Amino acid sequence: MLPLDPQADLGRRAWIPCPRCADAEGCDPCGERRNCPTHWRYLLSNTGSLLHLQCPGCTHVWTHETGFGATRSLWDASPGA
Repeated sequence: MLPLDPQADLGRRAWIPCPRCADAEGCDPCGERRNCPTHWRYLLSNTGSLLHLQCPGCTHVWTHETGFGATRSLWDASPGA
């Protein structure tokens, strides 16, 4: 398990399902796409519509394309996105 990223800050959060632990499955607020007080993720940084996230539960780090605003093409996406 990775340690929390130094950029992890409680003040910068996002509500995106974690692709590794899927801890939000079966959660009513998450299922209704509301801000859940339990299943949030650290928003480490963003570049336009590309979010860099970390799950506080399993500490998995990943990149998520929101498709909102100025989106990226597959050719512009960083490796591992």
